[in-house]
Amino acid sequence: MLNKPWLEHYPVEVPITYAYPKQNLAQFLVESAALYPEKIALDFLGYKMSYKVLMDSVYRFTNALHKLGIRKGDRVAVMLPNCPQAVIAYYGTLLMGGIVVMTNPLYMPRELEYQLKDASVQMIVTLDALVDRVKKATEKDPLDYILVTSIKDYLPIPKNWLYALKTKKTGVPITYDSSVLSFRSFLKQSIAIPYQIPVDAEEDLALIQYTGGTTGFAKGVMLTHMNLVANTIQGKLWFYRAEIGRERYLAALPFFHVFGMTVLLNQSILMAGTLILIRFLKRWAD
Repeated sequence: MLNKPWLEHYPVEVPITYAYPKQNLAQFLVESAALYPEKIALDFLGYKMSYKVLMDSVYRFTNALHKLGIRKGDRVAVMLPNCPQAVIAYYGTLLMGGIVVMTNPLYMPRELEYQLKDASVQMIVTLDALVDRVKKATEKDPLDYILVTSIKDYLPIPKNWLYALKTKKTGVPITYDSSVLSFRSFLKQSIAIPYQIPVDAEEDLALIQYTGGTTGFAKGVMLTHMNLVANTIQGKLWFYRAEIGRERYLAALPFFHVFGMTVLLNQSILMAGTLILIRFLKRWAD
């Protein structure tokens, strides 16, 4: 206690040590979906997705990655605002044993080019509105795949219709081919069979998270599954009054920042909570 005086200030409910499970971070989702399949996992502008539907979508994403040839250790960038597609791609990549590279959707081509090359990214998941920016950033070093989605893909009726009408004149048509793929088709043509690649939680990377880059280019921080599992459980232990299956989390912080990812995304999934996704960049959903 003399060497750790801060422990005197811990609430009695918070343990001073904990045996963290050595597992894939995505195991939190697998367990919550098994215990609370009908519980609402995501609420996106009125569109509600249960844990069962989310889990099925994640398995579809994982199987589709495998079919494409993405393997354990490959890097998948997620360049999205807080939306269901970001959650699906995040956990789907982790189950595949892949490494997620969360990317700020506000990045300009110069910034994005550096990050994608620095992280050795093979594939990126992004919005239709950002495809041109991605292509400019990858002219010198093309990615294997660009997976394209739209905000309207997971909007409820009639918001999806209104979104389509409003963006019809301003939207840029996407030309799909063997390397530019549709997110909706990517999932639809896949299967929801459980699929998970074993990982060494203490050694295998789950995430390359870039710093703010206030003194130069952002630096990629390499985080293992164990790093993120421990961070998530630590948050749960301090939030000791939370009840599993009953909490609601307002995701106003972006998931491409590690704070939003840990205390909102991972925390909500661990607790089988409902994650209310906020469109923090208004112009993408108007």
